[in-house]
Amino acid sequence: MKLIPLFVILPLAAAFLISLLGKQKRFFCDIASASITFILFVISLATIFNINSQILPMIYKVGGWLPPMGLPLVVDNLTAFMLLIVNFIAFIVSLYSINYMEKFTAKLKFYTLFLLMLGGMNGVLISGDIFNLYVFFELASIASYALVAYGNKAEELEAAFKYMAMGAVGSLFILLGIAFLYSNASTLNMADLSQVLSAQGTNKAVTFVGILFILGFGIKTAIVPFHAWLADAYPAAPAPISAMLAGVVTKSLGIYSIVRIFFNIFGVNPSFLNLLMFLGALSIIVGGLLALGQTDTKRMFAYSSISQVGYIILGLGIGTPLGILGALFHLFNHSMFKSLLFLNSGAIEYATGTRNLEKLGGLREKMPVTANTSLIASMAVSGIPPFNGFFSKLLIIFACIKSNHIGYGIWAIVGSVLTISYFMKFQKNAFFGPLPKELKDAKEVPFLMQASMIILSIVCLLGGMVMLPKISNYFTEPAKTVLVQGKDYSNLIFKVLNEK
Repeated sequence: MKLIPLFVILPLAAAFLISLLGKQKRFFCDIASASITFILFVISLATIFNINSQILPMIYKVGGWLPPMGLPLVVDNLTAFMLLIVNFIAFIVSLYSINYMEKFTAKLKFYTLFLLMLGGMNGVLISGDIFNLYVFFELASIASYALVAYGNKAEELEAAFKYMAMGAVGSLFILLGIAFLYSNASTLNMADLSQVLSAQGTNKAVTFVGILFILGFGIKTAIVPFHAWLADAYPAAPAPISAMLAGVVTKSLGIYSIVRIFFNIFGVNPSFLNLLMFLGALSIIVGGLLALGQTDTKRMFAYSSISQVGYIILGLGIGTPLGILGALFHLFNHSMFKSLLFLNSGAIEYATGTRNLEKLGGLREKMPVTANTSLIASMAVSGIPPFNGFFSKLLIIFACIKSNHIGYGIWAIVGSVLTISYFMKFQKNAFFGPLPKELKDAKEVPFLMQASMIILSIVCLLGGMVMLPKISNYFTEPAKTVLVQGKDYSNLIFKVLNEK
């Protein structure tokens, strides 16, 4: 329990030390970032096993103040699941950045912002107070705005401005929702909020707050029709940040916040679930169609992210245990294969100087590691067996059929066909065919970049094993149970406090 604050303290302290000492020691920022993210990953693993052994949530009372007056940090099975994903991807991205960021100036500023963003994401996940969730949300968001503009080119600054403007609108909706919620319930503690709102029952104020939250967190999640910023921000950011944005930022800031608030605080209702299913199916198809026409690899992957997040939202919207399980499993899988794809895109650009598929070709012989890992990622995201994406999509489609939403199941299958189409285009244009004369000197990327891609490709290849009973009992099943239990979340929190 005493390790919980380290999820925020360690990255924030490392960000401060890097900004202070980074100029004096050349490799200090590389070592510090990789070390801190590895430590956080190890703590995340320990947290998963610890929380499963004691069943009940872990609560750290900041300053010793008891909820609802104090500011609790809470870790339950869903939080532990998300922490593991976020900190694992952060560690992989840190390794990749050691070589990749050499071509940029002011490397220490990159690591400072990167660790601030990580600290904010971890803070969102462990916060037991909705206003502090918002504070950490803004910390991560502001750092991500700066990281999108890191290259300082005109298109990068434009993309960062659009991202910041859309993010500011989303943040305003969220802050207004929190203000209305506080005026109605007189508390901001999540567990206390759940009990107060249960006693009050559904009213117009809570419905209005729910709409504000859907708008605010929907923008951060980039589901259709709130996706306008994403197609510019992902390509503009350096490849490691694109991997973080696609792999974990939209998950921890958007999807996690939505499910925590609507499943565990407000309690789900049929209208909300129907809206999620519609937005999820819409995102699957619109994102897939937009990706199909792209020639820029990172823009293609950005639209693909919209489509794949649609599967997660669709699974959550089904609302059944099987649908939620499929959604959480696909969230895990998407974090792995989409992070890998953006790292692959960064490797291609690092070696060739371009991301334009019309200027690429024949790279399989020159860059075998990048080619093979990107093939694994492409098959995983397309849902080809035996890769991890196949199993999570299959669960979501089965959940649609079992809950008599056959139409949504068909749309999910159509989305997979679209995904296969544009990833076949990516593979053909980038790695097969004749090698352009301009790329005859291309060569494989440095070792740490290769190692990062290989690790993620192994996870994509073996990711289906997460659903094996003994493994699932530590990862996806307990996280699913938190959402299935709904508003019982508050009872568990107060049970832990009463026992102390």
